Amino acid sequence: MASLRAHLYAFAVRRMVRPRLGDMSDLASVRRVFDGASFPDPLDVTYRPGILGGISGEWVIPAPSERPETRLFYIHGGGFVACSARTHRPVTGSFARRGLTVFAPDYRLAPEHPFPAAIDDLVAAWTEFAALGPAAVAGDSAGGNLALALMLRLREAGLPLPRAAALFSPVTDLVGTGLSHRANARRDAMFDPEGLRRLRPAYLGPADPADPLASPLLADLAGLPPLLLHVGERELLRDDSIRLAEKARAAGVPVELTVFPVVPHAWQFAGYRVPEARRSLSEATRFLRSRLARGDA
Repeated sequence: MASLRAHLYAFAVRRMVRPRLGDMSDLASVRRVFDGASFPDPLDVTYRPGILGGISGEWVIPAPSERPETRLFYIHGGGFVACSARTHRPVTGSFARRGLTVFAPDYRLAPEHPFPAAIDDLVAAWTEFAALGPAAVAGDSAGGNLALALMLRLREAGLPLPRAAALFSPVTDLVGTGLSHRANARRDAMFDPEGLRRLRPAYLGPADPADPLASPLLADLAGLPPLLLHVGERELLRDDSIRLAEKARAAGVPVELTVFPVVPHAWQFAGYRVPEARRSLSEATRFLRSRLARGDA
């Protein structure tokens, strides 16, 4: 059963965010909404600029602890066109408060830098990050898509893969064939289907949305590390996660999938307010830490 705060938060997103995003035909307006979201930065962690593989980003460092270090490469969402490591401090800082050392790269954004520029940046940053020792990857929304594309590129190149991945409402199907794109057209608190479709050409340019690096649901998923997937039952993107979980399991990839009732897209930002956000972040932390401790590849 969903908490009262989840209901209230979803109502607030529907009233204040969805009308401002509209059909997302104006990318400048989309960027203002995404980049202007106001959530408090988690305290008791250190935010420090950094560069890995020539890609700028931000380190988010936990308070000193006797725990073994758990390292996380976090890929921010934002529809491929907006946001940054700075905007995603409510998530990266929450992971750091749970003891994870996080690097969040500021990959290049579309449409100025269309597909596959962001993936190229992530491969460069991850390669240096992975050289420092075993690590996991996580991402939300478009960042979840890019995390999967990153792992597919690493696998094909024979480069070190993350030990595990935690994906929050990842975009896995830019072709848009999931039933939830229609069934949840009115239920999704943040997006309408046409708005999501308008972001596709901004990211892809002339590229084919059926390219497996653009739509990882269409990729061969064999050999990917264990996955944790969290998605909202009312989201347009619900089936992007459900179908990815089914396909990954069929390919022999261990998957933990949780479909949360009521919560809106990217509810993990509201960890200071919504218990389902704290639950999602804590479950993801336990999953990543346990997989790193077990040494799963």
